[in-house]
Amino acid sequence: MKVVTMGVHVLDVLVRPVEAIPEGQGATLVEDIRMTAAGTAGGTALTLAKLGAFVRSAGAIGTDPTGDLLLQLLGRAGIDTGFLVRRADTATSASVLPIRPNGDRPSLHLLGANITYGLDDVPWEALAEATHLHLGGPELIGVDVAARILSYAKEHGVVTSVDLLAPGVLGSFDQLAAALPHVDHLLPNEDQVLGFSGEDDLVRGARRFIDAGAGAVAVTRGGDGAVLVTADTTETVPAFEVDVVDTTGCGDAFSAGFLRGIGLGRSPREAAVLGSAAAALVARGLGSDHGDFDLAAADEFAATHEPRP
Repeated sequence: MKVVTMGVHVLDVLVRPVEAIPEGQGATLVEDIRMTAAGTAGGTALTLAKLGAFVRSAGAIGTDPTGDLLLQLLGRAGIDTGFLVRRADTATSASVLPIRPNGDRPSLHLLGANITYGLDDVPWEALAEATHLHLGGPELIGVDVAARILSYAKEHGVVTSVDLLAPGVLGSFDQLAAALPHVDHLLPNEDQVLGFSGEDDLVRGARRFIDAGAGAVAVTRGGDGAVLVTADTTETVPAFEVDVVDTTGCGDAFSAGFLRGIGLGRSPREAAVLGSAAAALVARGLGSDHGDFDLAAADEFAATHEPRP
């Protein structure tokens, strides 16, 4: 499985636990501060690499120290970063995440260089040689650019998948419609399905994407698991029971597990189970890169742990 993870790459700074921001210039002690690679492309790349895929990242970052560190973290995970272009006039995207004691994660986010990625930056030859393209955050680069990239991939026999970055309240169907005929697997969360589709029912919202050309939609619902929707079927896959430390990167981990399962020839349901296992393993620690696991360990976790009721 040779994957190009293209799009949003972020450096996350995570602080835990944070119950409140100190008033004025006050200070408080915390247990942990970590920096990790993240984003709908970068975070997915981390878990795909753990699960045994060969991963090349493509996107835009700055020439700043934040970008240097992001490259180092991705490279240490075994990801080929040669197709991350660097901008001298734009900062690397970054987030500060004060993690609440229950694992919730409000975000302070800098869009940075992600929004500057365009057709001139795409490694077309490498894309044609890949088996899979995962495009994270197509709404940031524009639907026409995303559609061109995805259609090229499809023309060369590459399996395509898309995850979204924007919250549902900021989404609209027009931001995705032109790209959907070139998407094999759409991997949004529940809020994004409802917001981007304009529907108030999850399955009806997912089917709107399918009616516009998407092959299938796998919707993550946090602790409630995932819903798999195709033109003809709907089925649910539960999340696993786990002590949650931090939910950062869980959606990206689900995407990675799901895509790795598809790449191994597993059924969509089996792929979603692997995705849920990867998400649970990431949720047990701080940051998108948490967990020293591989494909065998994720499969064993799925086989030996109870799903949530």
